Amino acid sequence: MSFFQLRLCSVVGTALVFIGSLWANQEIFVHSEFVRGVNWVYLPAGIRLLGTLLFGADGAIGLLIASWLVDFFYFFPNDPVRAFAGGIIATIAPYAVYRLAREIYGLNASLSNLTAARLMVLMVAYAIAGPLLHNIWFYLQGDSHDIVSRFLAMFVGDLAGTIIVIYTLKVVLHFLPKPSESLTRD
Repeated sequence: MSFFQLRLCSVVGTALVFIGSLWANQEIFVHSEFVRGVNWVYLPAGIRLLGTLLFGADGAIGLLIASWLVDFFYFFPNDPVRAFAGGIIATIAPYAVYRLAREIYGLNASLSNLTAARLMVLMVAYAIAGPLLHNIWFYLQGDSHDIVSRFLAMFVGDLAGTIIVIYTLKVVLHFLPKPSESLTRD
């Protein structure tokens, strides 16, 4: 597989998994919506952080494409400005946390130096960054109604969704067969 194909797979895969997580969230947590697009448990938040941690800029591009698709055609079809800005904000927050982790922790591409404590810090940082950026945007657009409650709902939803996604993945990886010793020797 060429470098370009690998990057394309990262972008498309991230977008598809993100859209799948939105569908799953809608099905599983249908009654946990605070307002349209804000849930008390939001699984796509975990995919956003995971996509950027695993694939960096390619994951962010996939998230941006998927966010714009769902924002323009599902969440806000009659509000193109909100759909456009929402997609950008939803992508900037996890990518900014990823970039900060690279700077502060020296996070490497293999994530081998991502400890459990550092991962928890990143999850909380992302759960703050996303809602903060969204609510700054809402405030600048003149929507300051119930801004504290909306921020808290987004924070709780993003943190809960991220924890669920990350630790579900951790459990799944634990039960997968370990690579055989012959594959790991080079």
